[in-house]
Amino acid sequence: MANDIEPVIGIIGGSGLYDIEGLKNKSWRPVATPWGTPSDELLFGELDGVRCVFLPRHGRGHPISPTHLNYRANIDALKRSGVTDILSLSAVGSLKAELPPGHFVIVDQFIDRSFAREKSFFGEGIVAHVSMAHPVCPRIGDIAEHAARDLGLPVTRGGTYMVMEGPQFSTKAESELYRSWGCSVIGMTNMPEAKLAREAEICYATFAMVTDFDCWHPDHDHVTVDTVVKVLLDNAEKARELVKSVVPTLGQKRGLCPAGCDRALDYAIITAPGQRDPAMAAKLDAVAGRVL
Repeated sequence: MANDIEPVIGIIGGSGLYDIEGLKNKSWRPVATPWGTPSDELLFGELDGVRCVFLPRHGRGHPISPTHLNYRANIDALKRSGVTDILSLSAVGSLKAELPPGHFVIVDQFIDRSFAREKSFFGEGIVAHVSMAHPVCPRIGDIAEHAARDLGLPVTRGGTYMVMEGPQFSTKAESELYRSWGCSVIGMTNMPEAKLAREAEICYATFAMVTDFDCWHPDHDHVTVDTVVKVLLDNAEKARELVKSVVPTLGQKRGLCPAGCDRALDYAIITAPGQRDPAMAAKLDAVAGRVL
């Protein structure tokens, strides 16, 4: 397969990550979308000659809660900026004893229990159903895993990320329920982010950073905010190192994604061409322009 795709790497920074160091030719720029305003301006730049676009998920200084993030605008803005691959960095709580604070998990599955968010670009005049059986791109996961191991980071490949609505944390009963489901970590932000990235045909993977044990753990009640923030900032520093290590490999010219992430809409749109709402089609220009 011809290597004719020149990747543009999107990095979504979670709690504690509001900038990426080492970017050259940096500029913060607003990106307008038909879905409203993204969390912040996007930071454009280059790492080792690879074009990168960074978005602080909650905005610089963290003014936006998980429920109120405009997930559609965020993903549309990245797609509109040419992004082909997204590395999503996310602070999480641990649901397993073997995943202590400071550990990293390259997630391969999600359970989405969020309920107050817009979860699709489609539905109002153009209906589409994309497959989410394998919600992350294994190619990005492979590269992230190799980079993490080379850096000596404590990392686990594979695990289920339980997405709760928030902004409150779980009750102990909920925490035990999610453990009984086999979940590895819990957070509030990676859905519908991963669903929308798939609809936008962007390869997507999550690098989850454990800040503390969720409330099932006997030590949980002794954890202070100071302790969590210290781990959060330490994780963010390591995540920056990971990004610097991942981008040169991820940014190499390549062919189509072997997992088909970049062709997710090939057979997804159900609405007959003659029945499609032109106004909706115009809103989908960046996300679904390839197939519409």
